[in-house]
Amino acid sequence: MNYFESWNEAVVASLQNMWAKIVAYIPELLGALLVLIIGLIIAHGLSKLAQKLVELTKVDGVISKLDATKKLKDAGVKVSVSALIAWIVKWFAIVVTLIAVVDILRLEQINLFLNDVARYIPNVIVAVVILAIGLVVGQFVHDVVEKSAKTAHVTKHTADTLATMAKWAIVIFTFMASLAQLNVATSLIEILFTGLVAMLALALGLAFGLGGKEHASKWLAKTMKK
Repeated sequence: MNYFESWNEAVVASLQNMWAKIVAYIPELLGALLVLIIGLIIAHGLSKLAQKLVELTKVDGVISKLDATKKLKDAGVKVSVSALIAWIVKWFAIVVTLIAVVDILRLEQINLFLNDVARYIPNVIVAVVILAIGLVVGQFVHDVVEKSAKTAHVTKHTADTLATMAKWAIVIFTFMASLAQLNVATSLIEILFTGLVAMLALALGLAFGLGGKEHASKWLAKTMKK
């Protein structure tokens, strides 16, 4: 009987202790829920604000004129820098809100993970901005090279080739810079960048050596005479 009473008292004490912890935890739970609701509302508002600000820069209009964007649009894929930035801003705000929520609930491991995610999101934003600028600059250089070549009375095929090469060189370098910003295969990007520069140098050397050897020999002859 004494054993039974001891066991009964132990169970009651455990239930009372658990109930006390639940009651003490309710204010934290309610506070976390309130922070979550407010954070989601703020995230939605910041997303709309970011989209409006990016739309004011008219970058979507410039991107939509690119050939690659037109092809993606024909395939049913809509490219919108403003929508992408707004999406990133919204999720950054949501992650920050979740960090506050798990901090209130004292969930340390989840808090550490979300902090890592929050620190990585700015890299994504910078990478998107770099890529967008690269696409715009690439198209601008394409138009400049094409018009300059036509002004110099170069054939249309040659002008188009030079303009396309200039544009894609900038786009490729920009894409590599974006991947480097995201810390994606950094060593591989360095190798590819070195190989691309070496390839261009070799191509220019061969082009000059094979296609311009007569002009080179004449220039060397005049230099020797002088």
